[in-house]
Amino acid sequence: MPMNEELNSLSKEELIQYIEDLSKNWLAIDGTWFLAAEEKFGMDIAIELDTKSWERFTVIEAERIMKRFHVPKNGGIPALMKALKFRVYANINKQEIIEVSKKQCIFRMIDCRVQSTRKRKGLPDFPCKKVGLVEYSLFAKTIDPRIEVKCLACPPDDHPENYYCAWEFSIKE
Repeated sequence: MPMNEELNSLSKEELIQYIEDLSKNWLAIDGTWFLAAEEKFGMDIAIELDTKSWERFTVIEAERIMKRFHVPKNGGIPALMKALKFRVYANINKQEIIEVSKKQCIFRMIDCRVQSTRKRKGLPDFPCKKVGLVEYSLFAKTIDPRIEVKCLACPPDDHPENYYCAWEFSIKE
């Protein structure tokens, strides 16, 4: 695979900063695509298209994370927790995993770059729950098909001030 020789000369700190920039760029293309779809078709159709996009992307992302970071297929909640830490937006959003056991964990998005930008601009929360249900369910099921996902909070629903969304992942056997 061709490699940009300049990357080989970067320090660890520079590479980490570059990864952060790549993550921001990914989010920018996701956001600009969504805005273009919303302008042309309206919010409902844009969310429908976004959901379809996430159905595909989240599986690809999970599979690549599993391969790159040796996350075992069917590895349960421990494998999911490891994979969540390597998602592309984990580099630019503040998130946490709490209430951890072998059968369950709760993932919370403390600071979401999309939502905090909207808040700073005086806009309402972006209604991402519909997309999030698809995104998190398929990501988790790619890691381990036994994992079930429950939304605890996500816009447009109310959420506490200290996080934007929360998701419960569990295995029921």
